[in-house]
Amino acid sequence: MLLPRHMLFQLVLLTWLLGATPVQAQIPLVASEFTDHPLLTRFPDSSIVDAKFLEGVNHLLVLGSLQRTREQVTPEASERIRGNVTQLLYEISQDYTGADVIQFFREQAEEKGYVTLFGCEGRACGSSNYWANDIFKNRILYGPERNQYYVALRTAFGIPEEPSLAIYVITRANRRIYAYVEVIETGGELPPINIIEPDAVLTLLREDGSVVLPSITFEDDDTLTAESELSYLVQVFESDPALSVYLVAHLGGSADLSVLQQRSLNRANQVKQALVAAGIEPSRVSAQGVGPLAPSCSGGDCRDRVELVLQPSLVVDQ
Repeated sequence: MLLPRHMLFQLVLLTWLLGATPVQAQIPLVASEFTDHPLLTRFPDSSIVDAKFLEGVNHLLVLGSLQRTREQVTPEASERIRGNVTQLLYEISQDYTGADVIQFFREQAEEKGYVTLFGCEGRACGSSNYWANDIFKNRILYGPERNQYYVALRTAFGIPEEPSLAIYVITRANRRIYAYVEVIETGGELPPINIIEPDAVLTLLREDGSVVLPSITFEDDDTLTAESELSYLVQVFESDPALSVYLVAHLGGSADLSVLQQRSLNRANQVKQALVAAGIEPSRVSAQGVGPLAPSCSGGDCRDRVELVLQPSLVVDQ
């Protein structure tokens, strides 16, 4: 019997907290054992090479071609949607072309009555590097700009908040073809405070010396979103009055290193300011921004992450 996604997510989380020893301490918000999403049928002769499920995130749906403004990649139009996101990466047989793949999805969407919000192909979509590294944060999606296709869709079932879909197809320089699908479903997410235990965070921090923080998101201008959940983190500090940490923000992208470092520092300071406003002593939190200089991260897509690191004198020897 297949479990609903939210039950599968909770089971993965519970198993991890009780017995797993991760390479890098991270609160898991990714469950990877997925088949096709029921809203979309895969292209023939294709296989899923990566799958993730993100619960209760503030997700960007691109509705226009990409451009770079003041060292930041932004779409000409977009929409922020709060909900659950299924991410599926398919590899397509080289017997087909990217045009075959996107046409298949377009025809399927038309048959299902989905509404096309935006579509582009080739250079009209903007830089493939921007799509791969800044929007989808998956470098395997980078390829020649002439070989890319994108379409954003919305279902039409008559429910109050319709699910949305984003499909990006790229043929890389090595002729491998990939189709990346995101299904964004509003509502139904669990409040982060119900799934993040402060005691578990503190235990991981003491044992491993660092922990990646979930439920922290930023707007395009690097301001902390209103949906970001910090109450569990406040409880971590309150439960251990002697705790002092580095608050390290990581950020990838195609901008210059100095720009990414400054932006990541701005993000770290945003989180620190929120903690200080909640009553945490400023001297207990040292904000740091490293940009893309520490890319290694286990447990899914956490390249753009915020991490707590114990100050050296407090790290417990293993």
